[in-house]
Amino acid sequence: MNKSTLALAVAVGVMAQQAGAAGFIEDSKATLGLRNFYINTDNRDGDTKAAGAQNKQEEWGQGFDLRFTSGYTQGTVGFGIDAIGLLGVRLDSGGGTNGATSTSYGGTVFPSKSNGEAVDNYSSLGLTAKAKISQTELKLGTLQPKLPVIVTNDGRLLPQTFQGGQITSNEIKDLTLVAGQIEHAKGRNSSNNEELSIAGSNAHTAAGRDSNKFIYGGGDYKITKDLTAQYYYGNLQDYYKQHFLGLVHNWAIGPGVLKSDFRYFNSRDDGANGNDPAYYTTGDYGTGITKGKVDNNLYSGLFLYTVEGHTFGGGYQVSNGNSDFPWLNQGDGSSAYITTDMQIAKFARAGERTWQARYSYDFAKVGVPGLTAGVVYLRGDNIDTTGKVGSTVPQTSVNATGRSEWERDITVGYVVPEGPLKNVGVMWKNAMWRNDIPGQRDQDENRLIVSYSIPLL
Repeated sequence: MNKSTLALAVAVGVMAQQAGAAGFIEDSKATLGLRNFYINTDNRDGDTKAAGAQNKQEEWGQGFDLRFTSGYTQGTVGFGIDAIGLLGVRLDSGGGTNGATSTSYGGTVFPSKSNGEAVDNYSSLGLTAKAKISQTELKLGTLQPKLPVIVTNDGRLLPQTFQGGQITSNEIKDLTLVAGQIEHAKGRNSSNNEELSIAGSNAHTAAGRDSNKFIYGGGDYKITKDLTAQYYYGNLQDYYKQHFLGLVHNWAIGPGVLKSDFRYFNSRDDGANGNDPAYYTTGDYGTGITKGKVDNNLYSGLFLYTVEGHTFGGGYQVSNGNSDFPWLNQGDGSSAYITTDMQIAKFARAGERTWQARYSYDFAKVGVPGLTAGVVYLRGDNIDTTGKVGSTVPQTSVNATGRSEWERDITVGYVVPEGPLKNVGVMWKNAMWRNDIPGQRDQDENRLIVSYSIPLL
């Protein structure tokens, strides 16, 4: 039995003896989240069409997300337990166009069988033991962190989860400190925990390698009520070390508020990534060399001005170094804490320079509460990469410096504000991605999401 499992078992045993204590039951909450999710991706011919790639990917399913959050037992040290039960039921897998490939174990939404067909359903159960002293909380088990160096992905039918431990402290006024260690991840289209990796080196590739140790720590300090400074550190053993600095400021200007969001990541190689090709990541390392060690600096600034329901925004990001920007990425769907993490692309390739423009509107200002809409446009250029072109195997390798990509995302959402359907949400997300990067295809994508949360306790 590993240390995390043993600690969880001990904590559950202690809580079982104290479950009747005031606070544990009275402060408990349970909710059932329902999500009906449909996705349709049209893979168009761009600079190249990869051999055997599907032109269309389509899946539709119903997700169930049952969560229980306990209160804490009484005493100097309070104990509690959280649980998350996830179930995804396939409604349609597009007649074999579920997006599964020979190097993946799942499609766009569902895990796949050995023949590539989508499974009928998939499920998982996660338990988290927790203890609290004063304003410091320890959690062991299933986690869903949302921090600059590790972000849980929730972009499909069911969310991604991690396994590990995390401690959060708010003992000092205006300062939040966080530290933790992650050992496994469960993908958004999987029932199984897997070890950790990054793009270009995960186990789904022919010579992929994994790590079972990601440590992180840092904090947020509220300098004033409108200004917050951040520092975080993340280290995926044998892959990369990453430092993050952030500054967020809200400034009342005229009738509105200007939000400024500055982010900087410094990422370098760690352990085997510095000399073992099996641990290399993607990037541009010279003629015909597509993989190497982590070497990236990423800077970004995003400005959002909100006034009378309107939000206008613009931003710029620079990705310097030989490698693409690294983040925890097992190859089955992941998120990165960057301002350019969009519906389809992330705009963080080696050398890439990206500018973006945003606009959104809250229709509550004109008497339609619950209705919102927004559009984002990004364009990245100066991409340094080496790729393969052609529809036959083997494909031809070419140098590709100075390449570009752009994406346009539209989101329209409505949450019923009152009546028998109160809190039912409907969202349509449409994205268009175009590029001239070797080995990549243009994409059009639509997602339709209907969601509802039912309080049980």
